[in-house]
This record gives sequence, C-alpha cells and structure tokens, in this order.
Amino acid sequence: MYATFWALLPPIVAIVLALITKEVYSSLFVGILMGGLFYSGFRFEGTLTHILNDGFIPSLADPYNVGILVFLVILGAMVALMNKAGGSAAFGRWAQEHIKSRVGAQLAAVVLGVLIFIDDYFNCLTVGSVMRPLTDKHRISRVKLAYIIDATAAPVCIIAPISSWAAAVTGFVEGENGFSLFIRAIPYNYYALLTLVFMIGMILLQVDYGPMAEFERKAREEGDLFGDGSQGGQEDAVKGHGSVVDLVLPVVVLIACCVVGMIYTGGFFSGTGFVDAFAASDASVGLALGSIVAILLTILLYLLRRVLSFRDCMECLPEGFKAMVPAILILTFAWTLKAMTDSLGAKEFVAGVVDTYARGMHSFLPAIIFLIASLLAFATGTSWGTFGILIPIVVNVFQNSDPELMVISISACMAGAVCGDHCSPISDTTIMSSAGAQCVHVNHVSTQMPYAVTVAAISFVTYVAAGFLKNPVISLAVGLALTAVVLLLLKLSSENK
Repeated sequence: MYATFWALLPPIVAIVLALITKEVYSSLFVGILMGGLFYSGFRFEGTLTHILNDGFIPSLADPYNVGILVFLVILGAMVALMNKAGGSAAFGRWAQEHIKSRVGAQLAAVVLGVLIFIDDYFNCLTVGSVMRPLTDKHRISRVKLAYIIDATAAPVCIIAPISSWAAAVTGFVEGENGFSLFIRAIPYNYYALLTLVFMIGMILLQVDYGPMAEFERKAREEGDLFGDGSQGGQEDAVKGHGSVVDLVLPVVVLIACCVVGMIYTGGFFSGTGFVDAFAASDASVGLALGSIVAILLTILLYLLRRVLSFRDCMECLPEGFKAMVPAILILTFAWTLKAMTDSLGAKEFVAGVVDTYARGMHSFLPAIIFLIASLLAFATGTSWGTFGILIPIVVNVFQNSDPELMVISISACMAGAVCGDHCSPISDTTIMSSAGAQCVHVNHVSTQMPYAVTVAAISFVTYVAAGFLKNPVISLAVGLALTAVVLLLLKLSSENK
C-alpha cells in the first residue's frame, strides 16, 4: 500500500465521515485507525503502536506543534481577560453606534482580516475575538463570521510578501531566488485574489446560497447565531466595566509583540535585514514568544487601570484553556492523521503521478497543478506540505525550459494548496477559524465549501487561460469577469426566490 492511492484513503474517509455524520472527533479517529491498519498490515499490536509511537506522541512532542498550542492557549486566555474586563462588550457598544448595518459589520471583519496578514493562525483567532461582539450585535451567524475569517487568513497570507507563508514558500524553492519567485507569483495567485473579490461582492450584494443561506436567515430573523437554537457565546455583553481601550490596546500589543517575536527568531536583532529575518522566521516560536509577552503586559494594564483584580486575571487562564480545548483536540487528531498519511507514502505517490503524467501537457499544466494541489491539500489538510511536495517538482520541470510558465505553475501550486486547505475539515486553519468564531466546526466546513468550490472553478478556468496567454493582467481580467457573472447570477437567483 506504500506510495499508492491507498495512502490518501484514510484522510478521504475521515473527511467524508465528518461531512456525513457532522461529528469530527470520531471521524478523524476512524481515519487515523485506518492509516494504522494499512501501515501495519492489519495487525492489532502493530496498529496500536504505530498510532501511538508514530502518531500521537510525535505530533504532541513536535516543537513547532507545541509552539502553536502554547499560542492557542495564551490567546484563549487573552480573550477571556478582554471579556471579563468588559473590553469586548465596550467595543461591541462602540461599534454598534458607528457601524449601523450588517454589511458594514462584515466589511469591518474583512478589513481587519486583511490588515492582520502576518500569520493565518494569528489572523483567525485575533479577528474572531475582536469581531464577535460586533457581528453578534448585527445578527450575523457565527458560520458567516468563520467564513470571513477563513477567507482572509490563508488567502491574504499567501499574497503578502511579509508573512510566515512567504517564508515557507521561499524555503521550498531550490536553485532559484525563492523570495523573488514569490513576488512574481502574486499576480498569478488567482484563487487568493478572486476569493477576496468574491467575498466582498457577496457581502455588498447581500447574497448567500447553499447551507449558509439558512444559517444567515435564522440569525437575521430569529436571532439564532448558531443555527441550532443555542445562544452560547453571547455572554460578553454582561461582563466587566472596561472601555474600548481594554480591547484595542491588548490587540495592538499582541500584534506588535508577535511581529517582534517572529523577526527575533529570524535573526533581526543579530544583524539580519527585516525582510530576510521574516523569510527565516519560525512562526511557531515567534507567535509563542510574542503572545507570552503580550498577556503579561495585558494583565499589567488591567491591574493598573483597576478593571480586574489579580485573582480575576488568574481565573481567566483556565477559562481560556477550556475555550480552546475543542480546537486543540481537533488539531491533535489532524496532525496525527497527517502522520499516518505521511507514513503510507502519500507524498511520494503524488510526486510520482505529477512527474509522470504532467510533463506532456505544457500549457494546461498550471490548471492541472492547481487541481492536484487542491485535492492533495484537501485530503491531507496541509498547505505547507503541499508546497513541499509540488514546488520542487515544478521548478525541476520548468527551470531551464520556460521560466514564465514556472512562475505561473508555482503560483497555481500555492493557490491550489490554499484552496484545498480552505475546504478541508482537517486543515488547521479551518479548525482555527471555527475556534475564532466559536462555532461548530462541521457547520463551518459545510457552509464554506460551496463558496470555496465556486471560486476554485473560476480559478481553474483562469489558470487554463494563463497557461496559454502568459499574461497576468489579461488572465486576471478573465477571472474577474467570470466572478462578476457568477455574482450577478446568484443575485438574480436570490431575488427570484
């Protein structure tokens, strides 16, 4: 079964089960168990030892993963602090006075998501904690907020030169100037660009379709933000006596500290240039360092302003941890499932397929690469892993024959990886978007997928055009025209209903 299609079956089964049963924990575990059975030849002892010794334990012992968990827990504690101090409620009241419409509230979330382009994890949790009071006031469903968060996380990071994603991509390019290639690939990153256009168009036209439409109807007409009759997570408004500064200042401090933490890990304070430091940064360590400093400064701020006592601050630490337990559990299962997939040779299988069959379809290759990257990232739940598999192959195929098509294909790989990551229930970014919006994870996946698939279809056609035209402006114009047509058809369909 090694390096065959069987290697992709465990994550595919886990994803299908999650979408059918609406229960993510057991679905992920079934995928993990299937991977262990395949690896061990269906031996009981071998399956258990492989899942434990090569799955759960290494996933939780990996320094990068531990750094992300530390960041998650600290951010959860900071959100609990801001809620208890009354900063979130005060911001909600201020925003309600200044932002009068549902459209304005959604656009405000988009703007904040675009501004926080440094890292997708950071984006998901920060935008969620800041915007929840505002979107709740305007009766915007939590799944719609989760979609906005997710659509401004990875799609923005992958077109931002100064981000952890740019650093990851440049690290996978061998024999070329990785940062220069990343910059040249931005105009061709159609999925990321068209996702932002599509999302803003949907908000301005006030159109929703698929499962999202029903969730939005319930939120707008019945005040049911979660779509299931529950009203959990709306307790912020009754807590604390703080002001807007008690939310804004901690968020600004957190952003500043995380930026400093990331460039510190890249050697900025040892003489490395700012851009080079970002390219060499360790997002996990940088975010953990920044969040630790930020929470200490936040506690000090609240004590000096006397909005919280020291005991209140300490009580928020376990509260924040408890709020992040679902996200931590899903992440742990997703990382373990990825380990099972890797042990079965999924990377080798996909690399072999691309290297064998893609060389002969020259001008169609960007569209094919986009499709393969989307499917691989969807099945494995990792964008960065998809970069690592496909980008070296693309560079090898086109390095000496067609440099411009190499740039387009690299961009197609990045766009496809983000697309698959956007759709996948086992993607860490998708998981964190659910955590940021505090909504049911499977509901976020099922409502977001029709939107992501729509933009993916438009992007696929645009990459076919790019492969022949090799002109970023004309190809993007094709994509924008298709997006406009789809949005107008959706608007007409909505009005007819």
